[in-house]
Parts: sequence; C-alpha cells; structure tokens
Amino acid sequence: MASSTTYDTIVVGAGVEGLYTAYHLAKLKQKTLVLEQFPLPHYRGSSHGQSRITRMAYGDQNFYTVMMKEAYQLIEVLEKESGQQLFIQTGLLCIGNENDPIVRGSAASLQQHGIPYEKFGTKEQKQKFPMMSFPDNFGFVIDRLGGILKADKILQALQTQFKKYGGTLRDEEPVVSIDPGDSVTVQTTKGSYKAKNIILALGPWAPKFLARLGLHLPLQPVRISVCYWKEKTPGQHSADKFPVFLMEGGGGDFTIYGLPAQEYPGLVKICLHNGPRIDPDDRDTVNNNWVMDSIQQYVQKHFPQLHPIPAVVETCIYTNTPDHDFILDRHPKWKNVIIAAGFSGHGFKLSPVVGKVLAELAIGAKPSYDLKPFRIDRFKNTSKL
Repeated sequence: MASSTTYDTIVVGAGVEGLYTAYHLAKLKQKTLVLEQFPLPHYRGSSHGQSRITRMAYGDQNFYTVMMKEAYQLIEVLEKESGQQLFIQTGLLCIGNENDPIVRGSAASLQQHGIPYEKFGTKEQKQKFPMMSFPDNFGFVIDRLGGILKADKILQALQTQFKKYGGTLRDEEPVVSIDPGDSVTVQTTKGSYKAKNIILALGPWAPKFLARLGLHLPLQPVRISVCYWKEKTPGQHSADKFPVFLMEGGGGDFTIYGLPAQEYPGLVKICLHNGPRIDPDDRDTVNNNWVMDSIQQYVQKHFPQLHPIPAVVETCIYTNTPDHDFILDRHPKWKNVIIAAGFSGHGFKLSPVVGKVLAELAIGAKPSYDLKPFRIDRFKNTSKL
C-alpha cells in the first residue's frame, strides 16, 4: 500500500481531458497526481482510437470557435514538444440543407472570425468531391483549417510530457472514496493521497461517481459504433482527396461524421453521432440495430463508392448533457472539487483549452474564457445539486 502523499492537485481520469489538465498543471510547477482506474492504454472510455475530427466551424455556437483558435495553437506546442505530427489538415466539409444551421451558421461564424472557408452548392460538390451524392437543394461549407487529430498519439504525448514536467501518473488504481474538506483525501485500492484540489474527469463514469458526492447531474452515456467502410476504388477517399465531414439533418437530430481512409488502408470512417443509452460497465448488452440500419442506409445513399456494409466496427462512449455543452465547474458545496464532464462527443478537439481552464480553476486564477455556458447551475431545474 502506498503511504499518504500530499499534492497540489489530484486529477482523476487519464482520458484526454484529464491528461491535458494535468499537463498544464505540471507546466505551472504544480505537484500533480493523475489516477486512472484501468491499465493504460485502455479502450473502455471516450478518448481512445487513432483519430478525431478537429474544426474551427461550430455553427451557431461561437464560443467554441473562439476557444478552438487557441486549441490549434496548443496542439502545435505539443507537436513541437513531442517531435511528432499530431494534426493532419484535410479541411472540414459541412453538409446540410442550404438553410440548416450547420451550413448557414458555420459560414457566418467562419467569416466573422476571419477563418478561410468556401461555400458552394451541389454542382460544385460533384466537381470537387465526385465520390459523394447529395440532393440539389444541399449546401456545403469547407472550413479550410479542419482536419484529423491523431488521438492515440496525443494521449501518449501528454503522458510523456506530463511526466517530463514532474507529474505522477498511476494507472490500475481505482478511486474508492473521496473525503472533501479544506483539503481533499482520496482513498484508492492501493493507497491514500491528499491534495489542495481535486479535478474529476471521469468520462462515462461521472454520473455514478458524482452521485456519491451528492451531485445528480443529467449526464447520459451512449455507445457509439465507430464504422469503417471499404472503398470500391482504392485511393479514392485518401486524405489528400477526401476531407473530414460533418452532416446534420432533421434540425440537428441526425448527425453523421466521417474521416478519410487514414487509419485502415482503404477503409473510410463514417459514424452516426448517436447511439443507445448504456451503463459503461455493461456496454455491449444493448440493442444497436437501429444505429447500424441508419448508418448503412446513409452510406448506401450518399457514398456510392463505398461498400454498404462496414468492414470494421469498433466502439466508443459519449457522455451527453441535455444541451450538448460541457460541464466545467466547481462542486456547489466544495469549491476545491472541480468537475469536468458531459463532453457530448465533441470534447477531444477542445481538450487543450479545457485542460488550460481547469488548471486555472485549480490554481485560483481567472479562467481565460467565460465559463458561464458550462456551469452546473444551468441544470438546477432538472438536477439535485
């Protein structure tokens, strides 16, 4: 058993949000411990896998576009520190009905923030991206700065740099209990630790664990089917020809995203941004047929140059809030208990900035961004706070 050790901050959860937070804290010379319940690397949460989409375009949610400007800069810093390429610029193609927020809002936001973009109709789409098939009333916006984040490599780089800056990372060490107060005592399966602050970046385990601290938030884990589709003509969907894309329909109720053939040779990643509700400890017993039916029909209709049955299916977990905005806030009772949760399937790209503001909260600095959209009290009518 490890003896009791005191830290400035303990971060629980070594997903991308927890690791980026710990990395920033360590760079600020804070004595920081990261606790992770599973052996690393693991594939049970929300941060694993080789790729994620990144983008400046964020429709009507301008505060994310503002945050993304610095997120890009911070990824560049990590690239330089690690000596690795962590970002591939392909452009992001926003797809939807001409009047859908994803098309109209993205163009307006990109223009407002001086980000290079292009807007066009179906005729131009067929010339630029002939492997796609969409109705004549569709509109398209290319965010020129969009692309692919190398997710697994980012996690590895953060672990390495965190340790270089003096941080301590303990995996295979589940937290058994937290005793909040002027300082926080954390009991794990292997030892006891004290800290001035604790940051809970628990991913899909947040609803269960936060309930033990008297916080019942509207967080819902869902299982995402990560599908890869084989090209009929090899090389047609490579990263130099095929952008990452995002399509919304039905007022945002039906969202599809895709990435070029990058991870598996000749396989394009296209997924539904939704899935069945799950318990993260019982994730594979749910009925997933409606997800697979929806995505297969979509690929068959709009991507005729792909085989309509996925060649590979993997899984990931989103933890959704009702408004799909994050929770970045202090516990209502204990101000040194900081919560990072509900990233709703779009947290990875923003993690460099999320980690920065969580570190600022921990050291008592003014956050670099307005955190009002992410406060817990927005759920006061639907939650036990």
